[in-house]
Amino acid sequence: MKQKELTELSLDELWQLFPIILTAHQDCWAEWYKEEAELLKEQLSYAKRISHIGSTAIKGIWAKPTIDILVEISREEKIIDLKNAVEKCSYICMAENNSRIDFNKGYTLRGFAERVFHLHLCYEGDNDELYFRDYLQANATVAKEYERLKLDLWKQHEHDRNMYTLLKGDFIKQYTQKGKLLFTGRYDNKLSHSSSIQEDNY
Repeated sequence: MKQKELTELSLDELWQLFPIILTAHQDCWAEWYKEEAELLKEQLSYAKRISHIGSTAIKGIWAKPTIDILVEISREEKIIDLKNAVEKCSYICMAENNSRIDFNKGYTLRGFAERVFHLHLCYEGDNDELYFRDYLQANATVAKEYERLKLDLWKQHEHDRNMYTLLKGDFIKQYTQKGKLLFTGRYDNKLSHSSSIQEDNY
């Protein structure tokens, strides 16, 4: 019997194969991001800004060992036309609409690879994740609160990513708004045509 492709697996099968896993912060995550971002910068000439987001970008807290990357493009581009270029970098499309496409890399039929990435392709300015990251980087107490929330939710929803994500939503929204107030205008500048790689604020 022919083995299924990842894209043929049901949501339940995917959640069983790829459970939520949290681990203590690893210093190698920053290097993995930088190496992947350099590759993306070479391959995605239309990228305006490439940034490390998510919990792996926040030093000192437990996280899923998945490197989240935000790739912002000009609003003059048609996002759907750029999907193939990302897929040529060994990414698989997870979800898409007219304003954002999400991809993963490092998911196999045997489970997670050593390095796993989520790439979020969006228009410049659609970057709430940067403000949430920056606020937690600047406020260690809040970062630890976020860690506790995730650890509390982890085993309850190990095989239900939607619920795990949903129950973090209010916390993320609250501190994203605080980040936007604290860092007003930080990412409003028009970027040059050549992409920049966002450094971690460690």
